[in-house]
Amino acid sequence: MAEPRLAGILYGTGDGPRIDDLLVALVERLRASGLRLAGAIQHNTDGGDRCRCDMTLEDLASGQRIDISEKRGPESRGCRLDSFALEASVGLVTQSLSEPRDLVILNRFGKREAEGHGFRQVIDQAIAADVAVLIAVAEGQQEAWEKFTGSYADSLPVDLGAIIGWCDQAVAETASRMGEPDQARSTPGHLLDA
Repeated sequence: MAEPRLAGILYGTGDGPRIDDLLVALVERLRASGLRLAGAIQHNTDGGDRCRCDMTLEDLASGQRIDISEKRGPESRGCRLDSFALEASVGLVTQSLSEPRDLVILNRFGKREAEGHGFRQVIDQAIAADVAVLIAVAEGQQEAWEKFTGSYADSLPVDLGAIIGWCDQAVAETASRMGEPDQARSTPGHLLDA
């Protein structure tokens, strides 16, 4: 069996909101092409009186959204991630992998993943099922990402065209290995002209 595809979108400090917006745009295009997606992307909403936004993860298979922000007040500092809500999202994504999927997209390889939690099991499950995985990796987690993946993963720039190209190739390679017809659904590469 050929190696399944895995890629990290490497981005710098402070680019998290830009990555979230890019992944939302990517998912819209891939859904329009008919791909069977799994994973979770982040939507940010204005936190009102708080200086930071609220974070919501969307399960790509069901469309269900889970608020993953702890409500700690406007003066709070430090990580606001609700670990229990994150694990609920992980459970939804894990369950969605029981059905055939073309691609898994995950919003972050973050601190929880670096520690062996969060979406790590989803990555392992997808690779075992020969499903390509795309995940955003912040500058502060790149060392942990490289330790986890070794030389196995592709590195992608923060560029929608390059990311769509990678998705197109990864999905086509998997379909070819699985013996799926090439014309079963349109591939994301056709969206570069859109």
